[in-house]
Amino acid sequence: MAARVHPGPVPADTTRLAMIDATPFSDDPAGRPPVRGQLYAPATPTGEGLVLAHGAGGNARSPVLIAVAQTFAEAGFHVLCCDLPFRQARASGPPSPGGAARDRAGLEAAVQSLRRLGVASLVLGGLSYGGRQATMLAADAPGTAGSLLLLSYPLHPPGRPDQARTAHLPRLQTPAVFVSGTRDPFGSPDELRHALALVPAPATFVEIDGAGHDLSRGRRTAAETHREVGRRALAALRGLLGGGA
Repeated sequence: MAARVHPGPVPADTTRLAMIDATPFSDDPAGRPPVRGQLYAPATPTGEGLVLAHGAGGNARSPVLIAVAQTFAEAGFHVLCCDLPFRQARASGPPSPGGAARDRAGLEAAVQSLRRLGVASLVLGGLSYGGRQATMLAADAPGTAGSLLLLSYPLHPPGRPDQARTAHLPRLQTPAVFVSGTRDPFGSPDELRHALALVPAPATFVEIDGAGHDLSRGRRTAAETHREVGRRALAALRGLLGGGA
């Protein structure tokens, strides 16, 4: 079934960032989980695209995803922030371990949905759980995306560094940008650097000073920090790939 994009206004805020509003997106590909989320369409498309998935407690409207999506859309990317299958099934609550494979299938379906909109160069990523599933999908299917953008990768559960989620990283052949805060209990900067050393593909680490797992420095400055995350993530991706995604 063809992807459905519901048109909506695209206002601009020239004082900070030319804000691009999201439009609801849905697609029902045959043999794959349904794709639901928010699409950010650029005014001047570059042929680049970004699929972003949310964390275990969030959805496609998570504040940091919105900020990153708007930043990339302003740079010419089509950006699809998707609700993973577990979130489509229920409005709140964490994913179950038994549903992880379906969530990865949902990510793969979202990638194909964006490609059908004419995206030639695609970045796959997400926040926390969503980013982890993106890396696992890329490790199993290296051609899924040209690069990865991983926000607050959950290296281990808080306080449990012995339970590292790194077994698949040595199989990761896709260039990746990891963005994490210095106060993230799911992995310190030093722990992330050691994890990146396991990745055979080109990888870089963007450190957000003072930020926690939600990539903010507190509620009063969250929006500003999230815009910083978007700008620095885009710059790091461009640098990693030599100017193109």
